[in-house]
Amino acid sequence: MIIVKDLGIEIGARRILSTVSFVVGNGDKVGLVGHNGAGKSTLLSVMLGYQPEHLRITGTVQHQGTLSHLPQEPVPGGLGVEPIGLSHVLSARGLDTIDAEMQKARHDLSADPTEETIERFTSLEEKFRERGGYEAESEVARLAAGLGLEEELLLEDLDSLSGGQRRRIDLMRVLYEEPETMVLDEPTNHLDKAAKRWLFEELERFRGTVVVISHDLPLLDKAITRVLALRDGQLREYKGNYSKFLQQEEERRLSEEKTAGQQDEQIKKMKTLADGMRGQTASRARVAKVLDRKVEKLEDNRIEVTKKERKVVFKLPQPPRSGDIPMTVEHVGVKYDKLEVLRDMNFITRRGDRIVIVGKNGAGKSSLLRCLAGTQKAQTGVVKFGANVTVGYFAQESEQIDFSKSVLDNLENATVVTEVERRALLGAFGLKGSAAHQMPGTLSGGERAKLALALLASSDANLLLLDEPTNNLDPASVEALGVMMGQWKGTIVAVSHERPFVEALKPTHAVLLPEEYFDLWRDDYMELIEQR
Repeated sequence: MIIVKDLGIEIGARRILSTVSFVVGNGDKVGLVGHNGAGKSTLLSVMLGYQPEHLRITGTVQHQGTLSHLPQEPVPGGLGVEPIGLSHVLSARGLDTIDAEMQKARHDLSADPTEETIERFTSLEEKFRERGGYEAESEVARLAAGLGLEEELLLEDLDSLSGGQRRRIDLMRVLYEEPETMVLDEPTNHLDKAAKRWLFEELERFRGTVVVISHDLPLLDKAITRVLALRDGQLREYKGNYSKFLQQEEERRLSEEKTAGQQDEQIKKMKTLADGMRGQTASRARVAKVLDRKVEKLEDNRIEVTKKERKVVFKLPQPPRSGDIPMTVEHVGVKYDKLEVLRDMNFITRRGDRIVIVGKNGAGKSSLLRCLAGTQKAQTGVVKFGANVTVGYFAQESEQIDFSKSVLDNLENATVVTEVERRALLGAFGLKGSAAHQMPGTLSGGERAKLALALLASSDANLLLLDEPTNNLDPASVEALGVMMGQWKGTIVAVSHERPFVEALKPTHAVLLPEEYFDLWRDDYMELIEQR
């Protein structure tokens, strides 16, 4: 249970949340919704008890019972005693620490079987049993199978895993903990259709409380029973799933329009009547003043109509013309220690191509893009660029953003020169007002994605390398991104699991991994986008 009382949140001159009180009760399944930048992740962090220095917070938040959190960004190295997936998952119940202590106690017992060493080993073993240590292997295997993760990857170093593999392990940790309350921030990022379906069913069966931020509408429809909608600093509550929320919000808006129209009509009539009385008798002039006061009161209490969400539109400048062959990939190979990710990758791009890299998590998609972008060196092979080629790279982990500079200062070396131009560009991607002076680390995942898009728009790039550009974006922004990329005249190489985005991109070719096969795009490849 989470009890929120008189909570208000501000950052700089921007009010993220006007004072509000609410309770997330036992067994509630709550979806926290709002567009990118509305402040959902900030509100969630405050609800979890974090109070960053850049926020001004009033009110209180109380937790009752155990609580587990799936953050939007993974913790480097994990939370276990070892930096591997299994240790990270087992740490949810403290089993990683207990197991390490048991091994030492077992060694001490063998060396000197005193009453003290026997008692210590027995106590640790009892604690291990109580927390499900002897059933851990089968339970972890069940979670891995459900999320489509190969069990051997649980023994790999966490920082060597792909974004999708790491996301699955973080999900496993939260589910394995079996807390009374789960708080999930974008849980379906990187998941394929089968893993999403399995997760939906797990959340439906879960008897505890769930608070979830997600732009995955099927998740919100299937798994929740209540919506908290954050917009323009106001938090409103709706009963039912996401579809019901949309219906109720539209009904509310139409009701507000009707009431406001009736108020306007009443104000107009009273003003007309008062104006007609002013130049007449003293008695009628007094009546006119009474009517004026009533009009003022009505105007002060006039209902404010909730505005419709504006259609999101992104725009990239048309790029300078590159040579006919912007990029050639020859014999590229990538290894991590003994793990060979790419053996002998070869393909050629032509100006205007839309190439989508398709493959399961861990097949080497992000590794290949990093080699193309020059942020990672391949062990073998070479990437050659043609005449007049400028590369723009959208990294999955926001690697292109300088976190030591403000949002505005990230554009200081861009083609847009003046602060007014830079602010206008940021505003075009939804980063308006005081957001320009925030540090990137204080932005939500969706806002950081928009900053990365603004960086692309401020460059002369005519070859774009896009690694999961739709992660953390709300549905309207995903649609806008797809439309923008579909209309752009440069060359694109992209990794994406978002079918609507890939459809809008209108691919010309596919790179299939791990087969390392380059082919003309076929409609049946679209099915592989959601099966990764």
